Amino acid sequence: MKSTIETFLFNPTIGKIVAIFVGIGIIWVAIKSVQRNLLGKIKDTDNRYRAKKFSSFIGFILTIILVSIVYSDKLGGLTVAFGVAGAGIAFALQEVIASFAGWLAIMFGGFYKTGDRVQLGGIKGDVMDIGVLRTTIMEIGQWVDGDLYNGRIVLVANSFVFKEPVYNYSGDFPFLWDEIKIPVQYGSDYDKAKEILLTAGAEVTDDLPNKTKEMWAFLQDKYRLENAQTEPMVSLVANDNWVEFSLRYVVDYKKRRVTKTELFTKILKLVDATQGSVKFASATFHLVEAPEFNVKIKSKFE
Repeated sequence: MKSTIETFLFNPTIGKIVAIFVGIGIIWVAIKSVQRNLLGKIKDTDNRYRAKKFSSFIGFILTIILVSIVYSDKLGGLTVAFGVAGAGIAFALQEVIASFAGWLAIMFGGFYKTGDRVQLGGIKGDVMDIGVLRTTIMEIGQWVDGDLYNGRIVLVANSFVFKEPVYNYSGDFPFLWDEIKIPVQYGSDYDKAKEILLTAGAEVTDDLPNKTKEMWAFLQDKYRLENAQTEPMVSLVANDNWVEFSLRYVVDYKKRRVTKTELFTKILKLVDATQGSVKFASATFHLVEAPEFNVKIKSKFE
C-alpha cells in the first residue's frame, strides 16, 4: 500500500499536472490582483478597459508558456508533427486567426472603442464589448425608425476590419452634419422663410457650433481637412412645384432624432406666427377624365 502511494506521489506525470495547476493558479491570481489593485485605479474608462483586456491576454500567453516549459522534454521528437499539424490548423482556423489579428488592430490601431457608434458589415449600433474574436454591438435601426436601439445584440467577427469599411460615428469628431428640407409655396416671403430656419437652427443647436468648431480645428491640425462651417446654414432650390429650403446643422451623434423633432416643432410654430406670409407647399395631383371615344362598326352587308 505504501509503495503504491509513493509511486503515485513521485510519478512524473502527476508532478507535471500538479505543477501546471499550481502555476496557472499563481498566474491568474497575480493577473486578477493587478487588474483589481492597479488597473482599477485608472480613471479613464477606455484606457482601463484596454489595460484589463491586454492583461487577460498576457495571462493566456503565460499559461501557454508554462505548459510548454513543463512538457518541454516531450516536445523534441514532435517538432515535425507539430509543424505539419500547425499548418493544417492554421488553414482550418484562418478566420479565427484573422479575427485575432483584427482584435489587435482594433485595440492598438484606433479603429473604435467601447461606447462608439459604428457600422460593421452592415450592422449599425453601439459597441458593447471588444472580445478577442468578436465585437458585441447593441444594434440600432432596422425595423425601428431613427437612431434608436431595437434590442438586438449582434456579434461581429473582428476580421471585418480587414474586409469592409469601418464607419465610426463618434471617433475624433463625435458630431454629424444633418439636414431637414422644408417645401415653401411660390409667392411666400422667402427672406422670412430663411430667417425662420436660421432662428430655429440657432436656438435648438445652441452652443454646439462653438464646441464643434474647436474640435474641427483640432482635426484640421491632425489631418489635411479644409475648413467646414459648423453654424446652421440655409440653402434653397426652386423645383417645379415649390421652393425647397434646406437647413444644415451639426448635431450630437446620439441626438439626431430628438434634435430633428425640436427643429420641426420650432419651425412649425414660427411659420404659423407669420399669418400666411410663409406657407408650406404640398403636392397637388389633377386627375383628368379619359376622352370619350365613339366607335362605329359597319356590317359587310350594309
